[in-house]
Amino acid sequence: MANPKRSWLDGPQIPGEHEDPFAPGRYPGEKLGLPETGPGSLASVARRTGGVLIDWFICLGLAIVFTNYSHALGGTGTVVYIFWVILGIIFGWLFARTPGHMLLGMGVARVDVGGAKVGLWRAVMRTLLTGLILPAAMVDSDGRGLHDRATGTAVIRG
Repeated sequence: MANPKRSWLDGPQIPGEHEDPFAPGRYPGEKLGLPETGPGSLASVARRTGGVLIDWFICLGLAIVFTNYSHALGGTGTVVYIFWVILGIIFGWLFARTPGHMLLGMGVARVDVGGAKVGLWRAVMRTLLTGLILPAAMVDSDGRGLHDRATGTAVIRG
């Protein structure tokens, strides 16, 4: 029997119409259509943090070597940041993962178009926003950083 509180003026009832769009799913990534576990599932915040730390240490090593020979780009801290941005953009664009992601079994995927490449502008925006720290530290109900929401990407396992 039809819902007595609705009339034809209300129009058709759309499934899921009254669900809270900000309510968390049963597991991280459910709303994105990702599996709960295994390859293709969202990577944990701890794993993503580990990947960023690995990338920072790689860039720190390169920066120490670079600043031993030249101070053209500034001190070691500035050179680490410059190298980290370059590493994030190039590896994100070409391989959809940084060396830290590779070592920890993760990668960056677009969630708006399945199977499509991350692309240059997404790699640039993700890296620059991650470098600002705040967007990466603020996460949504799925555990994605605001930099991933802004670029339509997610860091997945596999």
